[in-house]
Amino acid sequence: MPRIRLGVAAAVTITLSLYFSLNVAAHGNVTPQAVDTTGLAALGEKWRDENPYKDNKIALRIGTSAYTQNCARCHGLDAVSGGIAPDLRQLDRDCVSLKNEAKKKACYKEVDAYFLGSIRHGKVRNGAVYMPPFEGVFSQEAMWAIKTYLEDRRALN
Repeated sequence: MPRIRLGVAAAVTITLSLYFSLNVAAHGNVTPQAVDTTGLAALGEKWRDENPYKDNKIALRIGTSAYTQNCARCHGLDAVSGGIAPDLRQLDRDCVSLKNEAKKKACYKEVDAYFLGSIRHGKVRNGAVYMPPFEGVFSQEAMWAIKTYLEDRRALN
């Protein structure tokens, strides 16, 4: 009788292990995925302080793919947050309604700098990592392509 119990226990253990490993794998790879920026003008080593790809259709296509593969798991599909992380469609919401064009341009530039700092260096609060740093993982071109996608998804509330 002990032999049967051990056999059943082993079968249950193997089945559960297989079940949990397959279900975890079904959530996809959480390692940042490479971003192919072929077709975008190279930006060089100096970091830009404004998005050089505003309204660039190639950057939009690349940024859409890069966001979906790397950012959506926390910030939501189509950049619509499910509450885990900030809704990035509203990143520059304070700039949209500004009437003074000089102030609006300065506001967008400030938001670009905030975005770039966040994606490059990540977000840490009280020692807890809320967002990992992506500098060294994504190129500057990839980061600005993602910003172009977010600008296209901007919520005008």
